[in-house]
Amino acid sequence: MRGARPERALDAVVRAAVRFERGARVCVACSGGPDSVALASLIDRLAREDEYDVVLAHVNHGVRASADQDECVALSAGARLGRRVLVARANVERDDEATLRDARYEALARLAREAGADAVATAHTAEDQTETVLLALFRGTGLAGLAGMPPRRPLAGGVELVRPLLRVTHAQLATELRRSGLPYAIDPTNAQARYRRNALRGPLDALRAEFPHLDRTVARCAGIVAEHLRPAERRETIVRGEIERERGTGP
Repeated sequence: MRGARPERALDAVVRAAVRFERGARVCVACSGGPDSVALASLIDRLAREDEYDVVLAHVNHGVRASADQDECVALSAGARLGRRVLVARANVERDDEATLRDARYEALARLAREAGADAVATAHTAEDQTETVLLALFRGTGLAGLAGMPPRRPLAGGVELVRPLLRVTHAQLATELRRSGLPYAIDPTNAQARYRRNALRGPLDALRAEFPHLDRTVARCAGIVAEHLRPAERRETIVRGEIERERGTGP
């Protein structure tokens, strides 16, 4: 259709999930991977329309041979967007999921405070939500676990963690990435089955061939469960999320 802008549908989904106030400053966690770069592109576009500021935040764990390349990709994406990029080096003794995640969130909160931002946006997608709900289900969770990741939760030091892509799929982000033309890097550890989430991805891909709307459906159901939880139970969800991260099962 002449004059059609298909990206506007995606903008509406993200804006409905998390709308930032005019004049706010938001850190976008940018690992250099395709999802985080697509999120940077999306938030950059929305920020220009809604009049808030964006800073990209990159955490270099230094545990992969390609870590410096990922940092260069994040810096390049920021330069292409005309946005400042802050980089933190996270020293970790182990490269297990829980240790890396805790170090990353700690570094992101520190970068947000350095930037004067009240929020950090991450690129957790509908597929990530499916994995989170399934891992919780395998542990015999109750309603709190079935609610999955909340779109917002406290991070640290007055900084909020926001997840505007929980109902957005990788395919939608791939379209955004092609439209933006921004560089990105592929994380080779995504294929390593020793990480629990990675072990789920092969079986889930097989299921998606039969159930193409699987991730959107799970994301919608998780949202419905979250909406029906009482305020006290919502607080319990946050507490359980902290416990899950300690056990290495949360994102």
